[in-house]
Amino acid sequence: MRYLSTRGEAATADFQDVLAAGLARDGGLFAPASYPTIRPEEIRALPGCSYASAAERLIAPFVGEAIPGPELSSMITRSYASFRHPAVAPIVQVDDNLFVLELFHGPTLAFKDLAMQMLGPLMERALRAKGERACVVGATSGDTGAAAIEAFRGLDRVDVFILYPHERVSDIQRRQMTCVEAPNVHTIAIEGTFDDCQAIVKGLFNHHAFRDELKLCGVNSINWARVMLQTVYYFTSAAALGAPDRPVSFAVPTGNFGDVLAGWIARRMGLPIERLIVATNENDILVRAIETGRYEVRAVQPTQSPSMDIQVSSNFERLLFEACERDASSVRALMGNLAQNKRFDIGAGPLARIRAEFDAYRTDENETRAEIARTWRESGYLLDPHSAVAIHAARKALAHRPRTPVIALATAHPAKFPEAVEQAAGVRPQLPPHLADLRGRRERYDVLPNDQGEVERYIRARAHRAGASA
Repeated sequence: MRYLSTRGEAATADFQDVLAAGLARDGGLFAPASYPTIRPEEIRALPGCSYASAAERLIAPFVGEAIPGPELSSMITRSYASFRHPAVAPIVQVDDNLFVLELFHGPTLAFKDLAMQMLGPLMERALRAKGERACVVGATSGDTGAAAIEAFRGLDRVDVFILYPHERVSDIQRRQMTCVEAPNVHTIAIEGTFDDCQAIVKGLFNHHAFRDELKLCGVNSINWARVMLQTVYYFTSAAALGAPDRPVSFAVPTGNFGDVLAGWIARRMGLPIERLIVATNENDILVRAIETGRYEVRAVQPTQSPSMDIQVSSNFERLLFEACERDASSVRALMGNLAQNKRFDIGAGPLARIRAEFDAYRTDENETRAEIARTWRESGYLLDPHSAVAIHAARKALAHRPRTPVIALATAHPAKFPEAVEQAAGVRPQLPPHLADLRGRRERYDVLPNDQGEVERYIRARAHRAGASA
C-alpha cells in the first residue's frame, strides 16, 4: 500500500514512513492510494469475532507487507488486552433506534485509546528496526494527550512531548497527563487555545531541519494510522446491528474531524452507512461549512465539552481531497486561503459530494446539559458532555429518518467531567478503581507561551538525539 499527500507535492510513501512522519513534507496529510473493499460476507462474519480479530482483518490491507501477519496479529491482541470490557467497544440502546457506542473502556477512559494503544507498539517496532529513537509530539484538546502518554510512557526509543491549552481542559484530563511519572514524558501547557497548540505542532513538522534533527513523529489524527485504527469500531458496531443487510447512521462528536472521517473511510470500504452526522458544540465551524460552503475560522469558545473546542479541523483536509476528486492543486489553493484569510469557500461540486454523505448539527451549552439530564432521567444512562452532543444530534437526525438506527459515539467516560455531569444530572460519576487516587497524585508540567520558538528550545533541551539508539 502506497500513500500520497493531499497537497500533491511530496513523494509517495509506504506505511512505515507514513507512520513515522505524521505530516507530509509539503504540509499535507497522507491518504492511501486506494481503499480496500470489505465484502458483505466479511461484514456479516464480524459479530462472531473478537474486536482484535476484526481489527486485524480490517487494517491488514492498509499495513500491507510492512509487518508480517503473525506479528501484526500479536501486536493487536496485546494492544486491546488492557480494555475493561470484553467487547472493547460495546453498544447500548438508550431509545427507539438510538444506540450508544461506548469507546471509553481503555486505560484513559477516552476513544483515543482504541487507536493509541496500537500506535505505540507500531512506532516502537519501526524505530527498533531502524536502530533509531524519536520525539513523539502532539497537541491535545484533552484526551489525545493522556492516551498518547499512556501508550508511549516508558518506551526506550521515544521521548514524548504533549502540548495542551493551559486551563482549558478538565481537571481529570489534565491530571491524566501531568501525574505520569515517566522520564520520557514531558507535558507542556501552552498559553492559548487548542488551535494554537495544533498550529505549533504543525509548525514544528514544517520546520524541516528541526524535524529531521529531532526525528519528530506525530500522534494527532494528522497521523494516518490513528484514523485507520478508528475505522474498526464502525464496522463492529454496525455489524452488531445487522450490517450489511441493515444500513445504520453514526452521530459523532466532532472537533478535529478524525473520528468522523474514520466513519467515511469505513463507508468507502463497503460499510453501508446511510448518514454520517457531524455533531459539534458551539464551536460550529463544520456545521457552518456544510450548511453554507464557507469554512471560516472564528474565536474558540470555551465549553463544557473542551475536546471539541476547535476551529481548525485538520482532518477536514482529507475529506476535501476526496470531495475534490483528489485534485491536490484545489486542496493547496483552499489551504492557502485558510492560512492567509482564515477562510475558504468550497466549490459547488465538492460541497454537493460532502452533503450527499454528511449531516451536521450544533448543540449549545444549555442543550448539552438538558440532554445529559434527559438521557439519565429517561434511560438511566449517564453521558459525558461530548457524548451528549452526539446524542442530541442523533435525535435530530432520527426526526428526519426515524427508520434508520443511529449509533452515537460515546467518546469519554462521564467521570472525566464530573462537575459538568453532576450539574446537569444531579449525579457525580466516580472514576474506575485504577484511577481512583488520581486527584492525590503529584503533577509535573511546564507552562510556555504561545510561541513555536520557545517550544523548539524546550524540546531540544530535553530530547535525546535522533541518531542515538537506546
